Amino acid sequence: MMRHLTLHAPTLRAALLLLAAAFLAAVAACSERSSPDAPKTGPAAQPSVPYRAVATVGMVGDIVRRVAGDRAKVWVLMGSGVDPHLYKPTRADVSAMLEADIVFYNGLMLEGKMTDALVRVAATRPVHAVTELLEETDRLRPKEDASGHYDPHVWMDPVRWGRTVDVVRDRLSAFDPAGAAAYSANAERLSGEIRSLHEYAAGVLATVPERSRVLVTAHDAFNYLASRYGFEVLGIQGLSTESEAGVQDIERIVRVLVERAIPAVFVETTVADRNVRALIAGAKAKGQDVIIGGSLFSDAMGAPGTYEGTYIGMIDHNVTTIARALGGRAPERGMSGRLATPESTAPSGSARPASTDRPSAEGAR
Repeated sequence: MMRHLTLHAPTLRAALLLLAAAFLAAVAACSERSSPDAPKTGPAAQPSVPYRAVATVGMVGDIVRRVAGDRAKVWVLMGSGVDPHLYKPTRADVSAMLEADIVFYNGLMLEGKMTDALVRVAATRPVHAVTELLEETDRLRPKEDASGHYDPHVWMDPVRWGRTVDVVRDRLSAFDPAGAAAYSANAERLSGEIRSLHEYAAGVLATVPERSRVLVTAHDAFNYLASRYGFEVLGIQGLSTESEAGVQDIERIVRVLVERAIPAVFVETTVADRNVRALIAGAKAKGQDVIIGGSLFSDAMGAPGTYEGTYIGMIDHNVTTIARALGGRAPERGMSGRLATPESTAPSGSARPASTDRPSAEGAR
C-alpha cells in the first residue's frame, strides 16, 4: 500500500487526499467488517436479505447489481450525466452510505472529492474499491498528466474491467456467505457477456483505417480503450475535468486534425462541448472539415432503464459510435441490435441530480 503515498502534488490538499486514499485502501483490504454495535456471531454476522449496497458511480453499480442479483438492493450515488471528478457528496449521500450494509467505489482517485466521506464510512462497514486487484502494470499513468495519479477510467477496457467482477463476487461472498453460489453463477454469466463485448469491440475497431485511429475527446478518459485496441487519444483536458484546456492545447490538437486529416471528434455526455467545437472551428479555419462523430459515455452511463444505462450498453455504444465515425464498419444498432438511435442518446444538457438516486426514490434496482 505504501507505494501509493508518493506525493507528486505540492499542495497540502493533494497530500491530504493521497494520505486519506491510502488509509481507505488499507481499510478496504479487510474483507470482513461490521458495525461496532452490530451483534457478533462468529467471524461475521449473516446479513438479512435483501441487504443494502451503495455504489458511487453507475459503472460500479451495474457490476454490483448484476453479481448481487436479488440478494441486494443497490443504490448509485451519481446518476446519468454526473461528472464524478467534480462531484462533492451531499449529506444525503453520506447518510445513504452510513445506512448501507456494504459500499463499493471505483478508486484510483476517481471519487477524489468523496475520499473523506468514504474513509468515515469505512470505519463502520465494508467499503471496497473494485479496482483493488489491478496489478500495477495494468494501471495507466499518462506522461502528459501532471497530477501523478493513475488513470481511473478502467471501465473503458472490458478486459481490465472484467476483473472487477471477481472483486465484487469475492467481497459479496465474504460479506454474505449464504449467497456465494449465486454470486459465483451471476459473476460467471456477466464475465461471459463482458468477454463477448471485448470481442465485438476488437472486431469493429479493427476496421477503422490505421491513419484514422485517433480519438479526440473532451477529456482524457479513453486511454484504457486506446491501449487495448490500438488507438491514440488526444484529450483536450487531462484525466480530470477539473483541469482547464488552454489555447495551446486547442492549437496543438487542431494541427494534428489537419495534418492527419482526422474526420471526426467526439463530445462526451458529462462534459461541456465548447472545447470540442473550438477544435472544429480551428480546423475549418485551416481548410479541414471535421464533424462531431457522436456523443460518448465517458464518466457516466446512459439513462437508467435503457440499454445504454448498463455497462455493456455503454461500451457497445462507444465502440460502435467510434468505429462508424472514423471510417470503420459497425452495425448501427450495435453488437446485439439494442442500441438506441444516435438522436435519442444525445446529451440533454442538464444532468439529473444524483440526490434522486436515493433509497427513498428510484435509486434501488
